[in-house]
Amino acid sequence: MNYVGNRYCTVATSGDRLVIAPLVPLKCELNDETIMVAGILIIAFSTALLVYWFRYSCILIIRNQAELAPEPVADARFTFSKVRESLNSETELDPLRAELDRDYRVLTYLIEHAAGLDLATLEDRILVWDYRIMQCVYSVTHTLAPEQARNALLEMSTILGILAQRLGERAGTPSEV
Repeated sequence: MNYVGNRYCTVATSGDRLVIAPLVPLKCELNDETIMVAGILIIAFSTALLVYWFRYSCILIIRNQAELAPEPVADARFTFSKVRESLNSETELDPLRAELDRDYRVLTYLIEHAAGLDLATLEDRILVWDYRIMQCVYSVTHTLAPEQARNALLEMSTILGILAQRLGERAGTPSEV
């Protein structure tokens, strides 16, 4: 009989028969708590990766749009350009947020009610979701971390500029927005 083995199992050959004898018990007993903890860790890790992907996608969309398209021409009907300019000098951020929210409501009204001005791409939908998330970030940080709130308002105004520019292009008036 010939023996070949490692620390996990021993393989013995005897004539035309092959015998494998485990050195370590192969049965792994998992209790319910271990399975639950593993499931929670998998869900938490997957959620963290999803959040990371979403933020990275938003940043890439905004950067890509900034590189490809020039700054949109200021339009008197929208205030996002004025808000972006006044973010460095204004100390009170709530009026700026109110102006951005008004612009957001106008843009979403146009998207919902104008023919052919829908959110056709996934990028547009991601930007709308990012705007809503930045609204929440602003709500949480405007009293405790004003600089983070200022960054959230800057991203909100940039998103509105991108969406307004894309809607203007779809409407056939790219130079007005």
